[in-house]
Amino acid sequence: MPAKKIETCTWPGEDELMLKYHDEEWGTPLHDDKKLFEFIVLDGFQAGLSWKTILHKRDNFRKAFHDFDVNKIAKYNDKKVESLLQDAGIIRNKLKVAATVTNAKAFLAVQKEFGSFDKYIWQFTGNKTIQNVWKESKQIPARSLESDAMSKDLLARGFKFAGSTICYAFMQAAGMVNDHLVSCHRYNSIKKK
Repeated sequence: MPAKKIETCTWPGEDELMLKYHDEEWGTPLHDDKKLFEFIVLDGFQAGLSWKTILHKRDNFRKAFHDFDVNKIAKYNDKKVESLLQDAGIIRNKLKVAATVTNAKAFLAVQKEFGSFDKYIWQFTGNKTIQNVWKESKQIPARSLESDAMSKDLLARGFKFAGSTICYAFMQAAGMVNDHLVSCHRYNSIKKK
């Protein structure tokens, strides 16, 4: 008798790295400032591209951006930005690289004001994961009222590449919304967190 296939969301496809990310990270409530900053950077670079492209370059991003050390990135100068634009291992988009430095500075300002970025960012979902009940991928929105509010506030604080769609992708990654399909093996484990 063949083993029962584990139900999963459809978006990872058959890509091993995407499946691993889906099974181990995506949608898990995240409260670590370093990881939250990493997702802000990666979701900003994803704008106009696929998550698969970004995920397959993630290790290169980690090397290029000092393992997402926000304090070091906030001090990057023009020379460092130019050197990053020569790095074929990452997405060499001048606006996105510059935005990473800008966002690092804004991130530090939020940490200073709120004590942690985590404390600040989770207020947009009432400090809990929004439990959605999607049966099909096509039901999942690209944005929400919460991502609209988050985007407006982040942009007012000087963040770049922080539109509502990017904020919603961030919310999904950081587990601020549970957008696993109800049939997915991860749905209930996220719901219990």
